[in-house]
Amino acid sequence: MGSKKKDKKVKKDSIKDGNNTEEAPVKPVENAKDHKSQLQRLSEKDPEFYEFLKEHDKELLEFDDEGDAESDMDGEETQEGEDEEDDAMDHKDGLAKKDEVSTKTITSEMVDSWCKAIREERRIGAIRSIMRAFRSACHCGDDDSESKLSSMSFPVFNKILLFVLSEMDGILRTILKLPLSGGKKEMILELMNTRAWKNYNHLVKAYLGNALHVLNQMTDTDMIAFTLRRLKYSSLFLAAFPSLLRKYIKLVSDFCATTKLAIWDLSSSSFLGYGGGALPIVSLLFLRDICIRLGSDCVDECFKGIYKAYVLNCHFVNANKLQQVQFLGNCVNELFRVDLPSAYQHAFVFIRQLAMILREALATKRKEIFRKVYEWKYMNCLQLWTGAICAYGSEPDFQPLAYPLTQIISGVVRLVPTARYLPLRLRCIRMLNQIAAATNTFIPVAVLLSDMLDMKELHKPPTGGVGKAVDLRTVLRVSKATIKTRAFQEACVFSVIEELAEHLAQWSYSPAFFELSFVPAVRLRNFCKSTKVERFRREMRQLIREIEANSEFTNKKRMSISYLPNDPASSSFMENSKICDIRDNSTLRFVDMIFSHLRVAFNDEKKKGASPLSKYVEILRQKAKERNDSLVESSVIVGEKASIFGKKKARRDDDDDEMMMTTTMMTI
Repeated sequence: MGSKKKDKKVKKDSIKDGNNTEEAPVKPVENAKDHKSQLQRLSEKDPEFYEFLKEHDKELLEFDDEGDAESDMDGEETQEGEDEEDDAMDHKDGLAKKDEVSTKTITSEMVDSWCKAIREERRIGAIRSIMRAFRSACHCGDDDSESKLSSMSFPVFNKILLFVLSEMDGILRTILKLPLSGGKKEMILELMNTRAWKNYNHLVKAYLGNALHVLNQMTDTDMIAFTLRRLKYSSLFLAAFPSLLRKYIKLVSDFCATTKLAIWDLSSSSFLGYGGGALPIVSLLFLRDICIRLGSDCVDECFKGIYKAYVLNCHFVNANKLQQVQFLGNCVNELFRVDLPSAYQHAFVFIRQLAMILREALATKRKEIFRKVYEWKYMNCLQLWTGAICAYGSEPDFQPLAYPLTQIISGVVRLVPTARYLPLRLRCIRMLNQIAAATNTFIPVAVLLSDMLDMKELHKPPTGGVGKAVDLRTVLRVSKATIKTRAFQEACVFSVIEELAEHLAQWSYSPAFFELSFVPAVRLRNFCKSTKVERFRREMRQLIREIEANSEFTNKKRMSISYLPNDPASSSFMENSKICDIRDNSTLRFVDMIFSHLRVAFNDEKKKGASPLSKYVEILRQKAKERNDSLVESSVIVGEKASIFGKKKARRDDDDDEMMMTTTMMTI
């Protein structure tokens, strides 16, 4: 090896001194490619010397790039400590210079110059610059390296976001030659075939994509609401980007169900109310707008998204969250108004799912299946579709859903007919009354309410003391100890009276009111005889008096009809009302004619609300409102022994609903 190195040195000296063909010494080799090219040129200029190298130093010619790189790396690792420190310092200096070059500080003057150029000259370069700054602002909180390519102060950040969100929609519409507002999906589909779209569609996608990213990062509801309000004007462009459209629908559907934040006064430890601003409303309007503009491309996604958001946010209900669940249900029903035929398809599928769960519970009679029905999620879904029927029950698209929903609710009432589930039964009966009033259809809820009054738990003396006031709107079942309290018995009996009065008041202008109210009045009299609680007797007797007064009211109207089947006046009325053929004098046709005449006679009275039961129901509603308001504002426990019905007692009886209310209180 020593002689070989010596030979190499001699040959290199001969190249340097003796070879007159070389005009200048060989330059240092920077990399393997340069070295290889030099050897190639040497083989062409001096083939004899190249053959000499090939014969005596073959390793010098047979090399590759990877081996050379590895040897360079090995050589760097085997340097002495001083050389390693020098290299490290040089490396740090190089990185610092690179960061200094790549990191660019965006100043307020730069933003002002871009905005001025865009407003006055519509310069594309300025638009691209402001969009790059907008991307940096949207990603300023990220950990990736791209977000660190520029830095900015908070005022600059605020100025960029305000300008882009406020004016970018008009800028994009101008350079794409679109109307300054409005538009439908077809307009975007035509635009996608133009040259302007091919040149500037990246600006549209960058605007929508970065805005979506910053929406995911925001936590302040007012900022999110402002951003959505501005993006609503550009929602039309989402027709060109289906993936972005799906992401927007999912995110905005979650915003519709944004949980309200409880606001407390820390000095007095008092509850002040709820915050959250207008975000749910703005989110609903955003979804409604894209459904109108984009049509079938997003209607199904929006319906599924907002229904899923509703289901995920109605697992638990307390007095404070009740209004939020009701509001979200109203949002769902309002979105359905955009396309009722499509909404019917979704409603049919979701109601069928509820029916299948109920059928499984009736068939198997297992406890875990019962829990799927007797839970807040199931009950709130029933309440949602009840609201939809009440809103669109007169529409041909939604009218067929009233009957199956009524059957499901009636089945839920009878699934577990025990006193512990009286709050749930009352909730279901309230839904049936709402459906009956909206569709003008008779639903026999009086039987269900009378069966509740016959339960032995409402006739026994309250051995549990006065007890804690029970809000039947916020529980589905109560503990065994709560059933024995006076407060629970009063709440149940008064609620039965209210719902029965509501049911009878709906038909207080019907000619058949006397027949409809006869059996309920008999069962109310039986309850008055069997109960030993004087306050219950007093309320029942008042209701019975109102029923009798209403029966007298309707009977007077019935007696005012003096038509007979062979009376010429009946024939003339039938001809004018076009009920049937004049020659058909059957009893059924005649009765139908009489009832139609009575309905016409009762219309004026119904508009005035003149029936005794209508006036009585107004009084009951006012009392119920005052009672519910007092339950929300105060949670005072009445009675000496009421403390035994606290959290520990509820846990011992496995009272799931009360535990849920306790653990989820003020988490919204």
